[in-house]
Amino acid sequence: MPKMKTKSSTKRRFRVTGTGKILGNVAYKRHCLGSKPQKMKRKARGTFVLADSDARIVRKFLPYGVS
Repeated sequence: MPKMKTKSSTKRRFRVTGTGKILGNVAYKRHCLGSKPQKMKRKARGTFVLADSDARIVRKFLPYGVS
């Protein structure tokens, strides 16, 4: 059976941790930041761990756990 291909957009947007969890970027931090509260922008700085239901979907596009 041939190798499965990784979705290019998925490997740019998500990372797999050492324990197998999926990390993603926080949304709503790109533009119109003047109207958003400082607390929201501060919490959106880093990455976050996806919920299990969402991680299951993303894992289909990352068959070999690209990090």
